[in-house]
Order: sequence, then C-alpha cells, then structure tokens
Amino acid sequence: MILVQGFEDRSCSRRARAEGASLRGRPALAWPAGHGPAPARTQAPRSAVSSAPVFVVLSKVLDILVEPLAWGLLLGVVALLWRRGGRRRAALAVVALALPGLAAVGRVADGLQRLAEAGAVRTYRPDATYDAAVVLSGMVSSGATSASGEVELTAAADRIVRAFELFRGGRVRTLVLVGGEPFPREGEPSEPELLRDRLVAWGVPADRILVETRSRNTRENAIEAARLLAAQGLRSVVLVTSAAHAPRALGCFRAVGLTPDLLPVDHRAGGPEGGWLPRAASLERSADALRELAGRAVYFLRGWTR
Repeated sequence: MILVQGFEDRSCSRRARAEGASLRGRPALAWPAGHGPAPARTQAPRSAVSSAPVFVVLSKVLDILVEPLAWGLLLGVVALLWRRGGRRRAALAVVALALPGLAAVGRVADGLQRLAEAGAVRTYRPDATYDAAVVLSGMVSSGATSASGEVELTAAADRIVRAFELFRGGRVRTLVLVGGEPFPREGEPSEPELLRDRLVAWGVPADRILVETRSRNTRENAIEAARLLAAQGLRSVVLVTSAAHAPRALGCFRAVGLTPDLLPVDHRAGGPEGGWLPRAASLERSADALRELAGRAVYFLRGWTR
C-alpha cells in the first residue's frame, strides 16, 4: 500500500514529456484546496511510456490469435483448401468446428473464467480511508459512444461504479482514472476524460479527480499511475479493476514499486449462462478469459509483473 518513490523504468529508450503535463499539454495537476499543505514532490517517478507502438500492435494481434472462433475459421479454411489428405482433412474440419463449439459451452466458459479470476485476492480494507483509488480503463465502448454521443459503458462498468461508491462513502479522497486509447482519434476525448465528466455529473468535485491519458496497456497504466501518484503525494492506494484483470494489473503495479490494496470487481465466474448448451455469450466469455490468460503469460515472460 506504500508508494515507493524514485521509480524509474529503465527499459524504455526515451523519456516522455515533462512530468505533470497531460497528453494535450495541460498544466500540472494542483493539490486540491482545503486538504492541508501540498506534499513534497521530490523524487517523483519519471514518465516512461514507450514511444514505439510495436508492442501495442502485437498485443492486438495476440487478441485475435487466442480467439477460438478465429482458430475455427482458420482451420476451416485450411480444410476447404486442402485438396488432398482424406482423413486428415476431415479431422481438421472436425477440429475447426469443435474449437469454437467447445468454447461456447457454458461449463467450459465458466471454468476458464474461474481460472482467470483465481488470483484476484481482495485486500481492500473497508475500515481504511485511502488517499486514492486507481481505476483502470476498459469500461467504455468507444464505437457506441461515438455513435450515440453519450458515454456507453460495457460489462466492466463495475470499475467506475465501485470507485464512485468508495468516494461517496468517504473511503477514498481522490479518484485516479488511468488509461488512454491504444490508437487515439484526433479531437475525441479519451476514456478517462469521458469518465471524469460522468463522475462530475454524479456529484464528484472535479478537483478530486485526476486523469491520465498517455498509457495504452496495463504495464503503462502502472508506470504512469506511479508517476502521477508520486507527483501528487498520494501514498495509500487501492487498485480497482475487473477480477480477471486484477492479478496481471497488481503484478504490474508491484513491478514499478507500488503495493496497493486490491479491490477486484466485475466477477463473471458462476454466471447464469452455465450449462452444457453452446451459447454465443459463453463463447465471448471463453475468448475474454483466454485473452487475459495469454496476456498474463506474455507479461510474465517479459518481466513486467511480480
């Protein structure tokens, strides 16, 4: 829970823009009035978002490669184009049908979801008052939001709802919204900015909300959150994210010198769509769980989690 000052990511080749400025060049965030003198800002972590988008692109390719439906379609096309092979061709066609079919079974999806959420151990202390709740992005549908003109939340909306409840209940003093768009569109607000506006509409004072819009993946979320928390002198922290995402996120935060308490939300294991009949919703749950497990393996191999 204590922030280790002086963090510096040595794996990135370039330093980001001046500390304390946002993506659009806004001035450094000020310590809110009425909460005593501003804490010292010595030894704040340097921003270390990688300038190369290669890993971001590769991560999106990995998302596709772990999709059971994508594998089924790929193997099905290979089976159709395989002019020879006889039994092997038939076996390949069976596998092409079986992969997405198996992933669409409720019991299978539930098992994968339980596996993804197994490491999400809640350490949040309901009797504590935290300096900040760090809320990771991933709960706004950008396409639907652009089409409707309203903030359209996804199934992961528990993240922002729970954070709002913590603030309203006096359990956190500041909400820190972390995570920009992997491929931002010119002139469109980022997810943290949209969520900040929603929180203000719900009654949260604007000066109690900090936003970070540079980071594009979970590792960069942790790097930029560490920088922002140190710059603002926020020490006691609770991390709020989805249960399946929580083990990887917490590992990334630990890797950059943070040991926040964890509040996993958005639990999906044990849903009502369990059973042995294949359903489209179960196929999506299986794909989400496989995507998270694959991402966890990649982060571990690269040494980005602890």
